Amino acid sequence: MTRVLVLQGPNLNLLGTREPEIYGYESLDEIHAGIAKRARELGLDVDFFQSNHEGALIDRLHARDFEVAIVNAGGLTHTSVSLRDALVAVQRPFIEVHLSDPSRREPFRQVNLLHDVAAESIVGQGARGYHLALESIARRWGGVDA
Repeated sequence: MTRVLVLQGPNLNLLGTREPEIYGYESLDEIHAGIAKRARELGLDVDFFQSNHEGALIDRLHARDFEVAIVNAGGLTHTSVSLRDALVAVQRPFIEVHLSDPSRREPFRQVNLLHDVAAESIVGQGARGYHLALESIARRWGGVDA
């Protein structure tokens, strides 16, 4: 069974209450419950990790106990060379997910340090983006047909 790490960056623990007009009304726990359900349907094993601390995210990646990751790095997408380096160093494919479409927001959000090293990027689909990522993983790296 393909093991998937869902890595969530800073401030995503505030989903549901943080700018819901941009990020939606579902809490992170609700989003994770939906991901877990869809992963089971697709025959994928999923593990979740969220932190507001860059080093904790990097340490979690260094564990290398997953085959593929879904990464929503939040604001670190635009600033963290260290997170980018860790994603490359662990030699695991990852799909980048953003609830909103950063390219349609403030100019500083248009800098994306992860896009060119991600296997795929899914943006602007809200929580559905995680499900699309799972379906892509099932097709590309194992699981039942999406």
